[in-house]
Amino acid sequence: MNKLIVDKTEPVTLVGGGDLGEGDLDWALSLTKCLVAADGGADPALAQNRLPSAVIGDFDSISPQILAQIPPDRLFQVTEQDSTDFEKALRAIRAPLVVAVGFLGGRVDHQLAVLNTLVQDIGSPCVLLGEQEVVFHLPARISLPLSAGETFSLFPLRRVSAQSTGLEWPLDGLVMQPGGQIGTSNRALGPVTITVDGPGLLGLVPRHHLPALMQALL
Repeated sequence: MNKLIVDKTEPVTLVGGGDLGEGDLDWALSLTKCLVAADGGADPALAQNRLPSAVIGDFDSISPQILAQIPPDRLFQVTEQDSTDFEKALRAIRAPLVVAVGFLGGRVDHQLAVLNTLVQDIGSPCVLLGEQEVVFHLPARISLPLSAGETFSLFPLRRVSAQSTGLEWPLDGLVMQPGGQIGTSNRALGPVTITVDGPGLLGLVPRHHLPALMQALL
């Protein structure tokens, strides 16, 4: 298990080596005050003249040229191979919230591993910023200021039940689980509140709701 490397009282941005949309890193850093890279995430960070406070991973993805530009006291190599770099980084960060960019898009197996880690509540709460939406693990209760007609998708990675207000298709009475009932492409009637009976449910809302989602999770 990783030792604690980053300890902050404010949200942190974590950058990975996956698809990184134009402006994503700048937007995340406008909402946080610290940048951490998961292994190869250091490459796009330095390409945008952003030097991470810490680079965490097994260093099999970071390019040698970028590795040479990072001060040694900011490099934290975790050599075990039983976890992904995303998981290694989350375990090593203590913060109220992590905004993760560069972890969606690209290889599907990488994305599945990231989503699997997200529902394990490893380390700090985390929000994934994607091209069209933000993805998060639902807490016991959350309220979000969606507008009528906006998409609110839900996808279970464990068996879970939920209740809702403000959704076109209410969740009350449903048992969602992998291989069974899911809740993608639901629509908001206005502000939405969801309560769940346990962990394992992913939420996806339009990406412009990132600030409101951060506030709700904080």
